[in-house]
Amino acid sequence: MTNRYESPLSSRYASEYMLGLFSSDTRYQTWRKLWVALAKAEMSLGLPITQAQVDELSAHITDIDYECVRQREKEVRHDVMAHVYAYGKVAPTAAGIIHLGATSCYVTDNADLVIFRDALTYLRSELLGVLANLSEFAEKYKDMPTLGYTHYQPAQLVTVGKRASLWMQDFLSDLKEIDFAIENIKFLGCRGTTGTEASFVDLFEGNTEKIDEMNHMIAADFGFDECFDVAGQTYPRKVDSRILNALSSVAQSCYRMANDIRLLQHDRQVEEPFEKNQIGSSAMAYKRNPMRSERICSLARYLMADAMNAPMTASTQWLERTLDDSANRRISLPEGFLCADAILRLAQNVTDGLHVNEKIIEKTVKEYLPFIATENLMMEAVKRGGDRQEIHEIIRRCSMEATAKMKNGEECDLLARLVAEKEFGLTEAEMTELLNPALYIGRCPEQVTAFVEKVEPLLANADGKSAEIYL
Repeated sequence: MTNRYESPLSSRYASEYMLGLFSSDTRYQTWRKLWVALAKAEMSLGLPITQAQVDELSAHITDIDYECVRQREKEVRHDVMAHVYAYGKVAPTAAGIIHLGATSCYVTDNADLVIFRDALTYLRSELLGVLANLSEFAEKYKDMPTLGYTHYQPAQLVTVGKRASLWMQDFLSDLKEIDFAIENIKFLGCRGTTGTEASFVDLFEGNTEKIDEMNHMIAADFGFDECFDVAGQTYPRKVDSRILNALSSVAQSCYRMANDIRLLQHDRQVEEPFEKNQIGSSAMAYKRNPMRSERICSLARYLMADAMNAPMTASTQWLERTLDDSANRRISLPEGFLCADAILRLAQNVTDGLHVNEKIIEKTVKEYLPFIATENLMMEAVKRGGDRQEIHEIIRRCSMEATAKMKNGEECDLLARLVAEKEFGLTEAEMTELLNPALYIGRCPEQVTAFVEKVEPLLANADGKSAEIYL
Protein backbone atom coordinates (compact mmCIF):
# COMPACT_ATOMS: atom_id res chain seq x y z
CA MET A 1 0.00 0.00 0.00
CA THR A 2 1.06 3.59 -0.56
CA ASN A 3 0.09 6.98 0.78
CA ARG A 4 -0.28 8.38 -2.76
CA TYR A 5 -3.07 7.81 -5.28
CA GLU A 6 -2.41 4.98 -7.68
CA SER A 7 -4.54 4.15 -10.71
CA PRO A 8 -6.47 0.89 -10.18
CA LEU A 9 -5.48 -0.01 -13.73
CA SER A 10 -1.85 -0.16 -12.65
CA SER A 11 -2.31 -1.46 -9.10
CA ARG A 12 -5.08 -3.97 -9.74
CA TYR A 13 -6.08 -4.79 -13.30
CA ALA A 14 -3.48 -4.44 -16.08
CA SER A 15 -0.75 -6.93 -17.02
CA GLU A 16 2.92 -6.56 -16.14
CA TYR A 17 3.76 -6.38 -19.84
CA MET A 18 1.45 -3.44 -20.48
CA LEU A 19 2.55 -1.66 -17.32
CA GLY A 20 6.14 -2.01 -18.43
CA LEU A 21 5.39 -0.85 -21.95
CA PHE A 22 3.83 2.40 -20.70
CA SER A 23 6.39 2.95 -17.95
CA SER A 24 8.68 5.95 -17.72
CA ASP A 25 11.68 3.74 -18.41
CA THR A 26 10.26 2.46 -21.71
CA ARG A 27 9.17 5.91 -22.82
CA TYR A 28 12.38 7.74 -22.03
CA GLN A 29 14.69 4.93 -23.12
CA THR A 30 12.84 5.01 -26.44
CA TRP A 31 13.59 8.74 -26.61
CA ARG A 32 17.28 7.96 -26.18
CA LYS A 33 17.13 5.23 -28.83
CA LEU A 34 15.58 7.79 -31.17
CA TRP A 35 18.43 10.23 -30.47
CA VAL A 36 20.94 7.45 -31.18
CA ALA A 37 19.17 6.57 -34.44
CA LEU A 38 19.14 10.25 -35.48
CA ALA A 39 22.84 10.70 -34.73
CA LYS A 40 23.74 7.47 -36.52
CA ALA A 41 21.77 8.44 -39.63
CA GLU A 42 23.19 11.97 -39.66
CA MET A 43 26.71 10.59 -39.33
CA SER A 44 26.27 8.11 -42.19
CA LEU A 45 24.91 10.91 -44.39
CA GLY A 46 27.96 13.10 -43.86
CA LEU A 47 27.24 15.39 -40.93
CA PRO A 48 30.16 16.03 -38.53
CA ILE A 49 29.28 13.34 -36.00
CA THR A 50 31.78 10.64 -35.01
CA GLN A 51 31.30 6.94 -34.38
CA ALA A 52 32.68 7.51 -30.89
CA GLN A 53 29.84 9.95 -30.16
CA VAL A 54 27.23 7.49 -31.46
CA ASP A 55 28.79 4.70 -29.38
CA GLU A 56 28.77 6.88 -26.27
CA LEU A 57 25.09 7.66 -26.76
CA SER A 58 24.34 3.96 -27.34
CA ALA A 59 26.11 3.04 -24.10
CA HIS A 60 23.85 5.26 -21.99
CA ILE A 61 20.31 4.42 -23.08
CA THR A 62 19.16 2.88 -19.81
CA ASP A 63 20.98 4.86 -17.09
CA ILE A 64 18.52 7.74 -16.84
CA ASP A 65 19.08 10.06 -13.87
CA TYR A 66 15.47 11.01 -13.15
CA GLU A 67 16.41 13.34 -10.32
CA CYS A 68 18.65 15.28 -12.69
CA VAL A 69 15.76 15.42 -15.19
CA ARG A 70 13.35 16.59 -12.50
CA GLN A 71 15.60 19.37 -11.32
CA ARG A 72 16.37 20.55 -14.85
CA GLU A 73 12.71 20.51 -15.91
CA LYS A 74 11.86 22.56 -12.83
CA GLU A 75 14.31 25.19 -14.11
CA VAL A 76 13.52 25.18 -17.84
CA ARG A 77 9.88 24.02 -17.84
CA HIS A 78 10.53 21.72 -20.80
CA ASP A 79 10.57 17.94 -20.41
CA VAL A 80 12.41 17.10 -23.64
CA MET A 81 15.20 19.61 -23.04
CA ALA A 82 15.52 18.35 -19.48
CA HIS A 83 16.15 14.87 -20.86
CA VAL A 84 18.59 16.20 -23.46
CA TYR A 85 20.50 17.85 -20.60
CA ALA A 86 20.55 14.66 -18.47
CA TYR A 87 21.62 12.58 -21.48
CA GLY A 88 24.47 14.98 -22.19
CA LYS A 89 25.68 14.66 -18.60
CA VAL A 90 26.35 10.92 -19.03
CA ALA A 91 27.50 11.23 -22.66
CA PRO A 92 29.56 14.45 -22.51
CA THR A 93 31.46 14.04 -25.79
CA ALA A 94 28.13 13.67 -27.62
CA ALA A 95 26.24 16.35 -25.68
CA GLY A 96 26.63 18.89 -28.46
CA ILE A 97 25.01 16.76 -31.18
CA ILE A 98 22.06 15.28 -29.27
CA HIS A 99 18.75 16.30 -30.90
CA LEU A 100 20.58 17.94 -33.85
CA GLY A 101 18.02 19.41 -36.25
CA ALA A 102 15.11 17.92 -34.35
CA THR A 103 12.14 19.32 -32.51
CA SER A 104 10.55 17.82 -29.39
CA CYS A 105 7.93 15.87 -31.30
CA TYR A 106 10.67 13.88 -32.94
CA VAL A 107 11.09 11.94 -29.71
CA THR A 108 7.67 12.35 -28.11
CA ASP A 109 5.57 11.41 -31.14
CA ASN A 110 7.80 8.74 -32.62
CA ALA A 111 8.14 7.07 -29.21
CA ASP A 112 4.36 7.08 -28.84
CA LEU A 113 3.97 5.46 -32.26
CA VAL A 114 6.43 2.72 -31.33
CA ILE A 115 4.73 2.07 -27.99
CA PHE A 116 1.21 2.16 -29.43
CA ARG A 117 2.14 -0.27 -32.20
CA ASP A 118 3.67 -2.70 -29.71
CA ALA A 119 0.66 -2.33 -27.38
CA LEU A 120 -1.79 -3.05 -30.20
CA THR A 121 0.22 -6.11 -31.18
CA TYR A 122 0.04 -7.37 -27.60
CA LEU A 123 -3.71 -6.73 -27.36
CA ARG A 124 -4.11 -8.61 -30.63
CA SER A 125 -2.53 -11.69 -29.05
CA GLU A 126 -4.83 -11.38 -26.03
CA LEU A 127 -7.85 -11.10 -28.30
CA LEU A 128 -6.75 -14.22 -30.18
CA GLY A 129 -6.61 -15.98 -26.82
CA VAL A 130 -10.27 -15.10 -26.18
CA LEU A 131 -11.21 -16.30 -29.67
CA ALA A 132 -9.34 -19.57 -29.14
CA ASN A 133 -11.23 -20.21 -25.88
CA LEU A 134 -14.58 -19.41 -27.48
CA SER A 135 -13.79 -21.50 -30.55
CA GLU A 136 -13.28 -24.57 -28.38
CA PHE A 137 -16.41 -23.77 -26.37
CA ALA A 138 -18.58 -23.21 -29.47
CA GLU A 139 -17.44 -26.46 -31.07
CA LYS A 140 -18.09 -28.41 -27.86
CA TYR A 141 -21.64 -27.10 -27.47
CA LYS A 142 -22.65 -26.58 -31.09
CA ASP A 143 -25.35 -29.29 -30.87
CA MET A 144 -26.74 -28.49 -27.44
CA PRO A 145 -30.23 -26.93 -27.74
CA THR A 146 -30.96 -23.96 -25.51
CA LEU A 147 -33.77 -21.48 -25.31
CA GLY A 148 -33.23 -18.47 -27.52
CA TYR A 149 -34.30 -15.02 -26.38
CA THR A 150 -35.42 -11.94 -28.22
CA HIS A 151 -36.21 -8.88 -26.10
CA TYR A 152 -35.07 -11.22 -23.29
CA GLN A 153 -38.31 -13.11 -23.83
CA PRO A 154 -38.37 -16.83 -24.69
CA ALA A 155 -38.01 -17.40 -28.43
CA GLN A 156 -37.04 -20.20 -30.83
CA LEU A 157 -34.31 -22.61 -29.83
CA VAL A 158 -30.66 -21.99 -30.64
CA THR A 159 -27.63 -23.89 -29.33
CA VAL A 160 -25.15 -22.98 -26.62
CA GLY A 161 -22.36 -23.09 -29.20
CA LYS A 162 -24.23 -20.95 -31.70
CA ARG A 163 -24.64 -18.22 -29.10
CA ALA A 164 -20.88 -18.28 -28.45
CA SER A 165 -20.30 -17.91 -32.20
CA LEU A 166 -22.16 -14.58 -32.05
CA TRP A 167 -19.64 -13.36 -29.49
CA MET A 168 -16.81 -14.69 -31.64
CA GLN A 169 -18.07 -12.82 -34.70
CA ASP A 170 -17.92 -9.55 -32.78
CA PHE A 171 -14.37 -10.30 -31.65
CA LEU A 172 -13.35 -11.21 -35.19
CA SER A 173 -14.55 -7.78 -36.28
CA ASP A 174 -12.44 -6.22 -33.51
CA LEU A 175 -9.41 -8.19 -34.68
CA LYS A 176 -9.79 -6.70 -38.13
CA GLU A 177 -10.02 -3.19 -36.66
CA ILE A 178 -6.86 -3.73 -34.62
CA ASP A 179 -5.07 -5.07 -37.69
CA PHE A 180 -6.19 -2.02 -39.66
CA ALA A 181 -4.94 0.29 -36.92
CA ILE A 182 -1.56 -1.46 -36.81
CA GLU A 183 -1.17 -1.47 -40.60
CA ASN A 184 -1.89 2.25 -40.79
CA ILE A 185 0.57 3.40 -38.13
CA LYS A 186 3.37 5.10 -40.00
CA PHE A 187 6.48 6.74 -38.57
CA LEU A 188 6.63 10.51 -38.13
CA GLY A 189 10.35 10.77 -38.73
CA CYS A 190 12.31 13.96 -38.09
CA ARG A 191 10.26 16.66 -39.79
CA GLY A 192 11.14 19.88 -37.99
CA THR A 193 9.09 22.44 -36.14
CA THR A 194 6.29 22.80 -38.68
CA GLY A 195 6.86 19.70 -40.79
CA THR A 196 8.85 21.47 -43.49
CA GLU A 197 12.19 19.81 -42.66
CA ALA A 198 13.77 23.26 -43.04
CA SER A 199 16.47 22.58 -40.43
CA PHE A 200 17.67 19.58 -42.43
CA VAL A 201 17.62 21.47 -45.71
CA ASP A 202 20.18 23.70 -44.00
CA LEU A 203 22.17 20.88 -42.39
CA PHE A 204 22.40 18.88 -45.62
CA GLU A 205 23.00 22.01 -47.72
CA GLY A 206 19.92 21.56 -49.85
CA ASN A 207 20.34 17.82 -50.56
CA THR A 208 16.77 16.74 -49.97
CA GLU A 209 17.47 13.14 -50.97
CA LYS A 210 19.58 12.84 -47.85
CA ILE A 211 16.64 14.06 -45.74
CA ASP A 212 14.42 11.33 -47.17
CA GLU A 213 17.15 8.75 -46.65
CA MET A 214 17.66 9.89 -43.06
CA ASN A 215 13.97 9.46 -42.26
CA HIS A 216 13.89 6.08 -43.97
CA MET A 217 16.91 4.90 -41.98
CA ILE A 218 15.45 6.00 -38.64
CA ALA A 219 12.06 4.49 -39.42
CA ALA A 220 13.66 1.18 -40.38
CA ASP A 221 15.55 1.10 -37.06
CA PHE A 222 12.18 0.97 -35.31
CA GLY A 223 10.50 -1.49 -37.67
CA PHE A 224 8.51 0.96 -39.81
CA ASP A 225 8.37 0.79 -43.60
CA GLU A 226 6.85 4.22 -44.17
CA CYS A 227 6.71 7.73 -42.81
CA PHE A 228 3.64 9.94 -43.09
CA ASP A 229 3.67 11.69 -46.45
CA VAL A 230 3.17 15.10 -44.86
CA ALA A 231 2.99 16.33 -41.29
CA GLY A 232 2.82 19.44 -39.20
CA GLN A 233 4.87 19.34 -36.03
CA THR A 234 3.12 16.16 -34.89
CA TYR A 235 1.86 12.99 -36.50
CA PRO A 236 -1.84 13.21 -37.48
CA ARG A 237 -3.97 12.89 -34.36
CA LYS A 238 -6.47 10.92 -36.43
CA VAL A 239 -4.17 7.99 -35.67
CA ASP A 240 -5.04 8.26 -31.97
CA SER A 241 -8.71 8.41 -32.83
CA ARG A 242 -8.45 5.26 -34.93
CA ILE A 243 -6.56 3.44 -32.17
CA LEU A 244 -8.95 4.32 -29.36
CA ASN A 245 -11.89 3.49 -31.60
CA ALA A 246 -10.44 0.00 -32.07
CA LEU A 247 -10.03 -0.34 -28.31
CA SER A 248 -13.58 0.87 -27.80
CA SER A 249 -14.78 -1.79 -30.23
CA VAL A 250 -13.09 -4.45 -28.12
CA ALA A 251 -14.79 -3.03 -25.04
CA GLN A 252 -18.18 -3.12 -26.76
CA SER A 253 -17.79 -6.78 -27.70
CA CYS A 254 -16.54 -7.79 -24.27
CA TYR A 255 -19.42 -5.92 -22.63
CA ARG A 256 -21.95 -7.66 -24.86
CA MET A 257 -20.54 -11.11 -24.06
CA ALA A 258 -20.16 -10.42 -20.33
CA ASN A 259 -23.66 -9.01 -20.09
CA ASP A 260 -25.07 -12.12 -21.80
CA ILE A 261 -23.19 -14.28 -19.30
CA ARG A 262 -24.61 -12.24 -16.42
CA LEU A 263 -28.14 -12.79 -17.73
CA LEU A 264 -27.54 -16.51 -18.22
CA GLN A 265 -25.97 -16.84 -14.78
CA HIS A 266 -29.09 -15.26 -13.30
CA ASP A 267 -31.04 -18.13 -14.88
CA ARG A 268 -28.36 -20.63 -13.69
CA GLN A 269 -27.79 -21.79 -17.28
CA VAL A 270 -24.18 -20.70 -17.74
CA GLU A 271 -21.74 -19.52 -15.07
CA GLU A 272 -18.39 -17.78 -15.09
CA PRO A 273 -15.55 -19.44 -13.14
CA PHE A 274 -16.02 -19.53 -9.39
CA GLU A 275 -13.11 -20.52 -7.15
CA LYS A 276 -13.44 -23.11 -4.39
CA ASN A 277 -12.96 -20.54 -1.62
CA GLN A 278 -14.39 -17.52 -3.43
CA ILE A 279 -16.77 -15.33 -1.43
CA GLY A 280 -19.73 -14.05 -3.40
CA SER A 281 -21.06 -11.63 -0.79
CA SER A 282 -19.90 -10.33 2.59
CA ALA A 283 -23.40 -10.79 3.99
CA MET A 284 -25.07 -13.45 1.84
CA ALA A 285 -22.75 -16.44 2.00
CA TYR A 286 -24.72 -18.43 -0.60
CA LYS A 287 -24.16 -15.87 -3.37
CA ARG A 288 -22.32 -16.67 -6.63
CA ASN A 289 -22.11 -13.22 -8.15
CA PRO A 290 -20.74 -12.96 -11.71
CA MET A 291 -18.14 -10.49 -10.47
CA ARG A 292 -15.66 -10.97 -13.33
CA SER A 293 -18.26 -10.36 -15.99
CA GLU A 294 -19.51 -7.39 -13.99
CA ARG A 295 -15.95 -6.04 -13.87
CA ILE A 296 -15.64 -6.44 -17.63
CA CYS A 297 -18.80 -4.37 -18.10
CA SER A 298 -17.63 -1.76 -15.61
CA LEU A 299 -14.22 -1.30 -17.25
CA ALA A 300 -15.75 -1.43 -20.74
CA ARG A 301 -17.97 1.53 -19.95
CA TYR A 302 -14.88 3.50 -18.90
CA LEU A 303 -13.01 2.60 -22.09
CA MET A 304 -15.92 3.48 -24.37
CA ALA A 305 -16.12 6.88 -22.70
CA ASP A 306 -12.33 7.32 -22.76
CA ALA A 307 -12.32 6.77 -26.53
CA MET A 308 -14.21 10.04 -26.97
CA ASN A 309 -11.06 11.95 -26.03
CA ALA A 310 -9.22 11.19 -29.25
CA PRO A 311 -11.80 12.50 -31.76
CA MET A 312 -12.20 15.66 -29.71
CA THR A 313 -8.44 16.16 -29.78
CA ALA A 314 -8.11 15.30 -33.48
CA SER A 315 -10.80 17.82 -34.39
CA THR A 316 -9.17 20.70 -32.53
CA GLN A 317 -5.60 20.65 -33.86
CA TRP A 318 -4.82 24.24 -34.80
CA LEU A 319 -2.93 24.62 -38.06
CA GLU A 320 0.54 23.02 -37.60
CA ARG A 321 0.30 22.36 -33.84
CA THR A 322 -1.36 23.16 -30.55
CA LEU A 323 -0.26 21.87 -27.18
CA ASP A 324 -3.70 21.29 -25.71
CA ASP A 325 -3.50 17.70 -26.93
CA SER A 326 -0.51 16.84 -24.72
CA ALA A 327 -1.94 16.56 -21.21
CA ASN A 328 -5.04 14.76 -22.48
CA ARG A 329 -3.04 12.24 -24.50
CA ARG A 330 -0.73 11.48 -21.59
CA ILE A 331 -3.80 10.18 -19.75
CA SER A 332 -6.35 8.96 -22.29
CA LEU A 333 -4.11 6.82 -24.48
CA PRO A 334 -2.09 4.91 -21.84
CA GLU A 335 -5.19 4.46 -19.68
CA GLY A 336 -7.14 3.29 -22.74
CA PHE A 337 -4.53 0.65 -23.50
CA LEU A 338 -4.26 -0.48 -19.87
CA CYS A 339 -8.04 -0.71 -19.65
CA ALA A 340 -8.31 -2.75 -22.87
CA ASP A 341 -5.60 -5.04 -21.52
CA ALA A 342 -7.48 -5.48 -18.24
CA ILE A 343 -10.75 -6.23 -20.04
CA LEU A 344 -9.17 -8.82 -22.33
CA ARG A 345 -7.38 -10.50 -19.42
CA LEU A 346 -10.73 -10.88 -17.69
CA ALA A 347 -12.34 -12.10 -20.92
CA GLN A 348 -9.63 -14.75 -21.28
CA ASN A 349 -10.21 -15.87 -17.72
CA VAL A 350 -13.99 -16.04 -18.09
CA THR A 351 -14.05 -17.80 -21.46
CA ASP A 352 -11.48 -20.36 -20.31
CA GLY A 353 -13.67 -21.47 -17.42
CA LEU A 354 -17.28 -21.04 -18.58
CA HIS A 355 -19.46 -23.69 -16.92
CA VAL A 356 -22.63 -24.93 -18.60
CA ASN A 357 -25.37 -26.27 -16.34
CA GLU A 358 -26.75 -28.74 -18.85
CA LYS A 359 -29.63 -30.04 -16.71
CA ILE A 360 -30.92 -26.52 -16.07
CA ILE A 361 -30.82 -25.80 -19.80
CA GLU A 362 -32.61 -29.06 -20.60
CA LYS A 363 -35.29 -28.27 -18.01
CA THR A 364 -35.81 -24.77 -19.46
CA VAL A 365 -36.02 -26.14 -23.01
CA LYS A 366 -38.51 -28.81 -21.91
CA GLU A 367 -40.68 -26.19 -20.23
CA TYR A 368 -40.96 -23.97 -23.29
CA LEU A 369 -40.70 -26.55 -26.07
CA PRO A 370 -44.46 -27.18 -26.33
CA PHE A 371 -44.93 -23.51 -27.23
CA ILE A 372 -42.01 -23.54 -29.64
CA ALA A 373 -43.35 -26.67 -31.33
CA THR A 374 -46.85 -25.32 -31.85
CA GLU A 375 -46.26 -24.42 -35.51
CA ASN A 376 -45.08 -27.95 -36.26
CA LEU A 377 -48.01 -29.35 -34.27
CA MET A 378 -50.38 -27.18 -36.27
CA MET A 379 -48.92 -28.42 -39.58
CA GLU A 380 -49.28 -32.03 -38.45
CA ALA A 381 -52.89 -31.47 -37.37
CA VAL A 382 -53.71 -29.92 -40.75
CA LYS A 383 -52.12 -32.91 -42.51
CA ARG A 384 -54.59 -35.10 -40.64
CA GLY A 385 -57.54 -33.16 -41.95
CA GLY A 386 -57.83 -30.23 -39.57
CA ASP A 387 -58.79 -26.70 -40.61
CA ARG A 388 -55.75 -24.46 -40.37
CA GLN A 389 -57.62 -21.46 -38.96
CA GLU A 390 -59.52 -23.54 -36.40
CA ILE A 391 -56.31 -25.30 -35.30
CA HIS A 392 -54.56 -21.93 -34.97
CA GLU A 393 -57.34 -20.65 -32.72
CA ILE A 394 -57.19 -23.77 -30.55
CA ILE A 395 -53.43 -23.36 -30.09
CA ARG A 396 -53.76 -19.64 -29.35
CA ARG A 397 -56.47 -20.20 -26.72
CA CYS A 398 -54.75 -23.17 -25.06
CA SER A 399 -51.40 -21.36 -25.06
CA MET A 400 -52.86 -18.35 -23.29
CA GLU A 401 -54.50 -20.60 -20.69
CA ALA A 402 -51.30 -22.60 -20.12
CA THR A 403 -49.27 -19.39 -19.82
CA ALA A 404 -51.70 -18.06 -17.24
CA LYS A 405 -51.18 -21.20 -15.14
CA MET A 406 -47.39 -20.86 -15.42
CA LYS A 407 -47.61 -17.26 -14.26
CA ASN A 408 -49.46 -18.60 -11.24
CA GLY A 409 -46.53 -20.86 -10.41
CA GLU A 410 -48.01 -24.05 -11.86
CA GLU A 411 -46.59 -26.46 -14.44
CA CYS A 412 -47.11 -26.00 -18.17
CA ASP A 413 -50.06 -28.16 -19.29
CA LEU A 414 -50.29 -27.07 -22.93
CA LEU A 415 -50.05 -30.59 -24.37
CA ALA A 416 -52.79 -31.90 -22.05
CA ARG A 417 -55.04 -29.02 -23.11
CA LEU A 418 -54.44 -29.73 -26.81
CA VAL A 419 -55.13 -33.46 -26.31
CA ALA A 420 -58.49 -32.53 -24.76
CA GLU A 421 -59.47 -30.68 -27.96
CA LYS A 422 -61.06 -33.31 -30.23
CA GLU A 423 -60.75 -31.07 -33.30
CA PHE A 424 -56.98 -31.01 -32.84
CA GLY A 425 -56.77 -34.68 -33.74
CA LEU A 426 -53.41 -35.62 -32.16
CA THR A 427 -52.68 -37.89 -29.20
CA GLU A 428 -50.18 -36.93 -26.52
CA ALA A 429 -47.77 -39.65 -27.76
CA GLU A 430 -47.96 -38.27 -31.29
CA MET A 431 -47.29 -34.77 -30.08
CA THR A 432 -44.41 -35.93 -27.85
CA GLU A 433 -42.67 -37.35 -30.94
CA LEU A 434 -42.56 -33.82 -32.30
CA LEU A 435 -40.97 -32.45 -29.11
CA ASN A 436 -37.40 -33.47 -29.89
CA PRO A 437 -35.35 -30.28 -29.32
CA ALA A 438 -32.95 -31.21 -32.13
CA LEU A 439 -35.80 -30.64 -34.59
CA TYR A 440 -35.93 -26.94 -33.67
CA ILE A 441 -32.32 -25.74 -33.77
CA GLY A 442 -32.20 -25.25 -37.53
CA ARG A 443 -28.67 -25.05 -38.94
CA CYS A 444 -26.98 -24.09 -35.67
CA PRO A 445 -24.43 -26.95 -35.62
CA GLU A 446 -23.60 -26.41 -39.28
CA GLN A 447 -23.28 -22.65 -38.80
CA VAL A 448 -20.92 -23.09 -35.85
CA THR A 449 -18.72 -25.59 -37.67
CA ALA A 450 -18.45 -23.35 -40.73
CA PHE A 451 -17.62 -20.29 -38.64
CA VAL A 452 -15.05 -22.06 -36.47
CA GLU A 453 -13.36 -23.39 -39.62
CA LYS A 454 -13.19 -19.83 -40.93
CA VAL A 455 -11.58 -18.56 -37.73
CA GLU A 456 -9.18 -21.48 -37.22
CA PRO A 457 -6.39 -20.19 -39.53
CA LEU A 458 -6.17 -17.04 -37.41
CA LEU A 459 -5.76 -19.15 -34.29
CA ALA A 460 -2.88 -21.26 -35.61
CA ASN A 461 -0.41 -19.55 -33.27
CA ALA A 462 -2.86 -18.61 -30.54
CA ASP A 463 -3.30 -20.52 -27.32
CA GLY A 464 -6.54 -20.24 -25.45
CA LYS A 465 -5.54 -19.17 -22.01
CA SER A 466 -6.78 -18.05 -18.65
CA ALA A 467 -5.02 -14.89 -17.54
CA GLU A 468 -4.11 -14.56 -13.90
CA ILE A 469 -6.30 -11.78 -12.55
CA TYR A 470 -6.39 -9.93 -9.29
CA LEU A 471 -9.41 -11.03 -7.30
